[in-house]
Amino acid sequence: MKVIGIVGMPASGKGEVSRIARDLGIPVVVMGDAIRMRAARIGLSATDANLGAISRELRSDLGMDAIARITIPLIETTAAPVVLVDGIRGDHEVAAFRERFPDFLLIGIVSSFETRYARLAGRGRSDDSLTAEDLRARDERELGWGLLQALAQADHTIVNEGTLEEFARETRDLLKRLGGME
Repeated sequence: MKVIGIVGMPASGKGEVSRIARDLGIPVVVMGDAIRMRAARIGLSATDANLGAISRELRSDLGMDAIARITIPLIETTAAPVVLVDGIRGDHEVAAFRERFPDFLLIGIVSSFETRYARLAGRGRSDDSLTAEDLRARDERELGWGLLQALAQADHTIVNEGTLEEFARETRDLLKRLGGME
């Protein structure tokens, strides 16, 4: 099984990569869904603060690769030849995926703070930050989990500063090549 991971700062374009992968028939496992399900199970709303607290708690209790280890069985149940994992937040997660899946590849999505902040207004997710200060705080939290170190390990990097069409075209071409669909 080939596993393709996606890493990037909040609102960099990871969700769009997932949408494109689904359109190509590649199953997608979203790491944040495990956190959102846990929040629902304990009766918490899916706000950024709640999801961040659950993520911190899991990493504190189970290790910095906790979310990856929770996600690995979900990936394996797909039994697909290629699976995309959305939402890697740190280098320990990358290490866990590389250890479990020998054909693991990591795609880094890079966007400026200004571009990402502008995108948040149109996204409408319950865990989206609404102020620049909120986004900076979320960035700092995720950087503390090793996000920059994970980005540095990317096998491929896509800079997402242009149009959605440009990003989609580059992403589609890369996913097709990596997934052996050409």
